[in-house]
Amino acid sequence: MKDKSSSIIAISGKSGCGNTTVSRLVAEHLGRRFINYTFRKMAEEEGKSLADILALAEGDPSWDRRLDARQVELAHLQDCVIGSRLAMWLLPEADLRVYLKARPEIRVDRIYAREGGSREEIAVFTAQRDVRDHRRYMETYGINSDDLSSAHLVIDTERWDASQIARIIADAFIGRR
Repeated sequence: MKDKSSSIIAISGKSGCGNTTVSRLVAEHLGRRFINYTFRKMAEEEGKSLADILALAEGDPSWDRRLDARQVELAHLQDCVIGSRLAMWLLPEADLRVYLKARPEIRVDRIYAREGGSREEIAVFTAQRDVRDHRRYMETYGINSDDLSSAHLVIDTERWDASQIARIIADAFIGRR
């Protein structure tokens, strides 16, 4: 259970929207712990590729539940900023719930810049991942990741750079207290 004196900032969005970068910058700005436990991190720990972990999660909801339980556990340990696909839904008690969005082609460009490879393959993989993730979240938790009504703040990440977005979020958090 969350300590009444601690607080959580939950930042969500699809791959390539800047969740990790923005969450880390918000945490640094506010002097908070940064939590970003993802399937990518789990894949590293398991010695598997991200694609392998996603394929396993597709057929077995225990992978999602394990990942998400770990995120929630970490978020309740101390004041933090958590960035993940489902943070704002899994942590409804968060003091600030933020959703970052960008058009698919912008997300593909960002992933390409980060990881390299083929833009076409990244576009196909990302589009397929969006569909698979949405279906898994509905089946596993009943969460419609297209329903942003629980977000306190929705930010179009095409309009500002990561530092500016982090400042907007930090200012919103400070203003809510």
